[in-house]
Amino acid sequence: MGRPVILGNGSLTVGLDEQGLVHDFYYPYVGLDNLTTARSMHHKIGVWVDGIFSWIDSVNWQISVDFEPNALVSRIDMTNQKLGLRLMCADFVDNEFNAFCRRITVQSLSGEKRSVRLFMHQVFEISRRGRGDTAMYVPEENYILDYKGRCALLVYAQDGRGNGFDQFAVGNYGIEGKDGTFEDAEDGELSGNAVEHGGVDSVGRLSLEISGEYNASVDYWIVAADSQWDAQKIHDKIKADGLQKRIADTRTWWNDWLNIGNSKLQNLPEGLRVPAKKSLMVIKAHTDARGGVIASCDSSIYNYGRDYYSYVWPRDGALAMWPLIRLGYADEPKKFFEFCRDSMHPGGYMAHKYQPDRAIGSTWHPLIHGKHNELAIQEDETAIVIAMLGEYLDASGDKEFVSSLYTTFIQPMSNFMADFRDESTHLPHASYDLWEEKFLTTTYTTATVYRALITAARLADTFEFPDDAVRWRNVADDIADHTDILFNQEMGSLAKGFLLQDDGALQFDDTLDVSSAYGPMMFAGKAFKTEYISKTLEAIENTLHNQTPSGGTPRYEGDRYFTPENSIRSNPWPVTTMWLAQYYLQTNRYDEAGKIVDWVLDHALPSGVLSEQLNPTTGEPISVTPLVWSHAELISTLLDSQQ
Repeated sequence: MGRPVILGNGSLTVGLDEQGLVHDFYYPYVGLDNLTTARSMHHKIGVWVDGIFSWIDSVNWQISVDFEPNALVSRIDMTNQKLGLRLMCADFVDNEFNAFCRRITVQSLSGEKRSVRLFMHQVFEISRRGRGDTAMYVPEENYILDYKGRCALLVYAQDGRGNGFDQFAVGNYGIEGKDGTFEDAEDGELSGNAVEHGGVDSVGRLSLEISGEYNASVDYWIVAADSQWDAQKIHDKIKADGLQKRIADTRTWWNDWLNIGNSKLQNLPEGLRVPAKKSLMVIKAHTDARGGVIASCDSSIYNYGRDYYSYVWPRDGALAMWPLIRLGYADEPKKFFEFCRDSMHPGGYMAHKYQPDRAIGSTWHPLIHGKHNELAIQEDETAIVIAMLGEYLDASGDKEFVSSLYTTFIQPMSNFMADFRDESTHLPHASYDLWEEKFLTTTYTTATVYRALITAARLADTFEFPDDAVRWRNVADDIADHTDILFNQEMGSLAKGFLLQDDGALQFDDTLDVSSAYGPMMFAGKAFKTEYISKTLEAIENTLHNQTPSGGTPRYEGDRYFTPENSIRSNPWPVTTMWLAQYYLQTNRYDEAGKIVDWVLDHALPSGVLSEQLNPTTGEPISVTPLVWSHAELISTLLDSQQ
């Protein structure tokens, strides 16, 4: 399952699953910490009517999940024909307060007067392994509090008349053989147990009267704060304002934010503006207020993998900032560059990945390869950040900001790249490839390092560091003079890369990889012969593109990452498929580029969210959904189409 809607404000992030239920709840950073037990259970919504109880995630409910085109506010429809009920949800994370808010409208489909009991269930895991949490009912204010240490979650709901929970239950979940207090709701009544600790969950009930002429509304919110008292201050503010004002203010905030890039998006055909704006909001929802850009907040991958994608990869973050830079956004790119500056290794390079609090992320890159100590890095992640800093300066003219990074960031990173080369090849020393799998000197990394050094030399000229400019430009030229080594004459395409052996021989990896064409095409056209790039792209078209029933382009020949066991073909990726579209746009093949954009949009979830990969036979999403990188490449492709 993916997350068709991700809501957030830079500190609180909430992922809704395909049933419209809360499945991820990150606080206080985007992507850190996930306070739900996403590996086993989402929050639940239940209804009791005419003596029958039903959870929303049961088979009798037809559910559609979407979000608005001009604001990060959900549009969810939950219908049960058998019960004759319809629930419509508008959900948002408040732009000002760390509060997830949900307005639920309950409608009778029969037209008859109905008594409905609505049950709102929460299951959080603040402590590691669900130990040490406390949940309690607070009678004075009629809310439920879930807390541990410096994290307090306040849960409240009221109907349109201001009536709050009329029953509640707090209990244990996931420990001592207990499935959860949610089961207490299934007879329509709650026990009233007021406190529990350990692994905990809670349920609150609201009793509603509806008819064909009267729809009942319920306003529900969860406030996240450092303490109960801070949470209650926010709760009191939301209660005083009313949820109608909070949702209106949040819509206004998103409209204003989208308007920054609207002048350029207006040039797109009408049918492409909504996907572009939705992609922008997906990127923004994954951007932490302190600068980190999370690859994906979809934690469902944790059910069958070892880790989340809730990390800041410098590469993904930089490429996510690129379309924002092109559209005139400044705040997010500047904070991202500051994040990278403050996270950079003292040696002048970026690590594999980071947590949004700037701590080093998990890795599978060893510090030794063969008999040699090696850096556990992907050098392209260092290079792409400098390349994007140049893009930011060109788009914004913000010399004051970029100059403030020169000695602390640009200089050490560029010196590292200039030094991190093999004397015999003149090309970058081996590091891990952009797909995080192979240790070698890749064509893609060579292209990004060339682009970074050319950019750095230009910045050195701008800020009057002539010695740096001469050195970095000379190194870039030296790299360009030796890229012929990466072209395989027999295959007629650029190699994935090579590994320099101890005896000076080069062990080539001739795998046909889309990045081997994209890197030179996009970042280093002057460093590679045009025919090398065009021949590689021709090989990709003939060998990789549209070779499966679902269409699209995989990353490289023989890619088995998340490929179904019964498939002989690799999974297509929206990212690499759109790289081919960008090539078509550069070579005036507009119809072919348009077909790729249509293919990407056809394989989005109904909400417009894009996955990392697709099943090569069925076209169904595989791996995390959404992937920020996919959305960034969609916007970049659409902007390229207007040039």
